[in-house]
Amino acid sequence: MARIAGVDVPDNKRVEVSLTYVFGIGRSTSRKILTTLDIGFYTRVRDLSEKDVNRLREHINKNYRVEGDLRREYGLNIKRLKEISCYRGIRHRRNLPVRGQRTRTNARTRRGTRKTVAVRKRSRK
Repeated sequence: MARIAGVDVPDNKRVEVSLTYVFGIGRSTSRKILTTLDIGFYTRVRDLSEKDVNRLREHINKNYRVEGDLRREYGLNIKRLKEISCYRGIRHRRNLPVRGQRTRTNARTRRGTRKTVAVRKRSRK
């Protein structure tokens, strides 16, 4: 397995897809990188020469913020929102959807499993 930006990318997949295993690189960024370095999209990682893998590694390290740095930046952005207590920060703090989605019926992933609330029976007089 080739190691790019601290991640083992799969050998048996196409380079275009394998690069997406690196946090911060999606399909379009992967295509841009491969076009810049003149590597075919459909080439398998195992078919790349050591020289190509090194070129890929250097290009990504030099031009893109990926993995640890990017995760740290995301975390700090969310932490800042929580500290200034803006609406988005409060939603993050309460573990609710942040971007305006409804919560009355949906948002199960974000809110967790259902918590059943007991219903009080009215006593008859």
